[in-house]
This record gives sequence, C-alpha cells and structure tokens, in this order.
Amino acid sequence: MPKFAANLSMLFTEVPFMDRFAEARSAGFDAVEYLFPYAHSPEQLASTLRHNGLRQVLHNLPAGDWEAGERGIACHPGRVDEFRAGVERAIGYAHALDCPQLNCLAGKVPTGVSGEQARATLVANLRFAATVLGKARIRLLVEPVNSHDIPGFFLTRSAQALEIMDEVGSDNLFLQYDIYHAQRMEGELGNTLQRHLPRIGHIQLADNPGRHEPGTGEINYRWLFKHIDALGYQGWIGCEYKPAGNTHHGLGWMDPLTH
Repeated sequence: MPKFAANLSMLFTEVPFMDRFAEARSAGFDAVEYLFPYAHSPEQLASTLRHNGLRQVLHNLPAGDWEAGERGIACHPGRVDEFRAGVERAIGYAHALDCPQLNCLAGKVPTGVSGEQARATLVANLRFAATVLGKARIRLLVEPVNSHDIPGFFLTRSAQALEIMDEVGSDNLFLQYDIYHAQRMEGELGNTLQRHLPRIGHIQLADNPGRHEPGTGEINYRWLFKHIDALGYQGWIGCEYKPAGNTHHGLGWMDPLTH
C-alpha cells in the first residue's frame, strides 16, 4: 500500500497553517509536506511535528516572491546569488525538521532571457545545489510543472527534466514526479514510472481535471497505486490536491483506491 503524506499547503485549509498538522494526524497521516516553511521558525515547526508525531518528508527551496506570482528563480540568470543563499537557508530548515529532501522549482523564464540562457542557468544552479545538499546529506529534487496552470514555466516535461539531470551529472539529483502535472503534459503515467523509477525521488498526486482528490477525474488511480506498489516504490506520495469540498470529508478515496 502506498504511503501518503498530507500536503499542508493544499489540504486542511479550513484551518490556519499551524493547525493543519493536528488535522493531518487526526486524519491518519504519518507524514506531511508543504511548499515552504520560511514564514515560521524552524523551532516552531519542529516542535509541532514532534507534538503530532509526524514526519516532514519534503519542502521546496525558496522560490522568489510567491505572492507576486513568481514560481521559482533557478532559471533566472540575474538571481544566482539569491538562489545560492536560498539553498543555504533551506538546509538549515531541513536539518531542523529532519527533512530528507528538498525540491527545486525552476521558475518561469524571465522576459528577455532566451531558452538557452535559462537552461544553462538552471543546470549550473542544480549542479551547485546538488553538491551542497549532498554534503549536508539531503537529496535534491527537480519538478516539471504543467504549462497550462503556470504559463511560461521553464521545466514542463519528464524527458526535459531527465535530460537536464543528465547534464548536471550528479548522483544527488532526482526527479519529483507529480502525476497531475505529468497527466496534463504527457500522459504515459505507468510507463514513465516504470522506466524511470530509479531516478524518481518523490511522487505527488492529484486528479485531472480540477486538481482534486483521486477518483474525481480521469486518472485510474486504483490501477496506478497497484502499479506503483508492484514497481517497488518505497517513498512517500504527497497528496498535493485541492479538495473538492471539506478536506476530511473528501479523504474517503484512500480506502477503496488502495485495497
């Protein structure tokens, strides 16, 4: 049976962020992830995790001004120093939270920057981050994101991400495979997972259309979960979806889809 982590940026939004840890525990989750920890102190987050008996399995590197619409800066040639400072900051949080891996969002290509410039910047930044995080014993992930939800995002397909990973040439860089984004851009979910499982460090889910919970859309999650189990995936699957209604009321998908 897959191991599911609650994404607290998406789930339990009926309550304030720091209260979502208790909601996740009450719903039966053993682990959590979320976009960013940086609005709270690492001590406060670590204490809350311990109090609720939860594991932190993922968060992102700093990604620029999220409220202003930025979705990562790793492909921005003019912000390399900011990216590197963000890596160091993320390491401090990851160690405090005992978080084993960090995700890098490539970002939207800045105006006036060519695709070649964006790619070269991303490769160099990933190479730096993979090296620094490796010394800190933290895995680095990189995630393709669909261009329907975020027009202009640089990294949009699994094959593109894997090519960049090859160019980076680090054994500490893995693919974050988000099933929802992959379905929107390329399909071939089962075959992609089977072909590239050794290079996949983390999986996330949502159904399509709507980015709601499994069972609300076109993806055959009953089959896909069995397939992931049969492949021997040992990691967590992050529930990064927007509940169609109340989060707790919508969690019934877990039992019928995983048995």
